[in-house]
Amino acid sequence: MAQSAAPPVSGSSSASETPLRLPVRTVLPWAVFVGLLMLIALYFVGAEQGATSLFSGTGVHEWVHDGRHLLGFPCH
Repeated sequence: MAQSAAPPVSGSSSASETPLRLPVRTVLPWAVFVGLLMLIALYFVGAEQGATSLFSGTGVHEWVHDGRHLLGFPCH
């Protein structure tokens, strides 16, 4: 009853094995998406206060206050 789904492994790795290639069309949308998320997060943590504020009040500042200090942004 012992069945294996993996093929047997040879003693040495073959030099003819090629790495997995991902087309740029597949990776580019995800890279842009993650980059935009990082820029938005950096804005809210680092600059959502004062003259560049998109929201009035201190609500966003209070939510990201500890993250702001953790990343080295001064805020008071």
